[in-house]
Amino acid sequence: MSQSRNRWLINIVLVLAVMGFVGVSVFPIIAAYNDTPYSRQNLTSSKENSAAAQKSKLEDAARGYEQVLQREPENQTALRGLLETRLQLLSLGVGEMQGIIEPLEKLVKLNPEQTKYAVLLAQAKQQIGDREGAAQVYRSILETKPGDLNALQGMVGLLLDQKRPEAAIGLLQQTLAKATQANKIEPGSIDTTAVQVMLGNLHASQKRYSQAMLAYDQAIKSAPDDFRPVLAKAMVLKEQGKLQEAKPLFSKAATLAPPQYKDEINNRAKETEVAAPTPTASSTPTP
Repeated sequence: MSQSRNRWLINIVLVLAVMGFVGVSVFPIIAAYNDTPYSRQNLTSSKENSAAAQKSKLEDAARGYEQVLQREPENQTALRGLLETRLQLLSLGVGEMQGIIEPLEKLVKLNPEQTKYAVLLAQAKQQIGDREGAAQVYRSILETKPGDLNALQGMVGLLLDQKRPEAAIGLLQQTLAKATQANKIEPGSIDTTAVQVMLGNLHASQKRYSQAMLAYDQAIKSAPDDFRPVLAKAMVLKEQGKLQEAKPLFSKAATLAPPQYKDEINNRAKETEVAAPTPTASSTPTP
């Protein structure tokens, strides 16, 4: 990924995180497993013996879960245990992404109402190069739950990886168009503010800053007490170097945000503070 793409992902992850986007946080998890320099450093550091012991313990645990599943192929405790163990092994640079697909497919089948498994399955498919398989999983989620933020985020990321930003923008616009009717049938099924923030971030990732600001301003107008669009707008202004414009928005976002997010927002706000220039000898008044 390019540096600008990474920055955009960091921004969207932060904004989605403050939506209460909990459970399986797909982008950070999958990205961590691809961070091979970190994995190599981890395995060659002074903690090498500890890492080796952890690896051995995890491999033993994986074999144990596999034995249980040979007897009980639909044992969900064992499936979740095997998935978690293989994910941890991947974080150590051991194994292949393919190894998490089989337990995920079973968990998706056994838990059709829990879309977190399906989203992680789609991300895993994307990582092994099966983009069409990933897209099919995302579409199946969005057909029944068009406002699923996990699936929307994942599908947007997939379309961007395919160099299809217009399709990603269209997806979010279609979701917003469906929101009024969907929320009449099932109140709160589509978080319009969250989708507007995603749309703004998407425009910003394409350097369409005027459209991004329009999306944020629309979200702020429709939900004046919601800190998310305020925070998103502040981050994009900061990204553009417009620190003085961003600073009051960070302050406003911190005021509106729940307590658990205030520290992170305040830390971002501190980055907008421009240090006053130190007077030079020539500019210092002579007594």
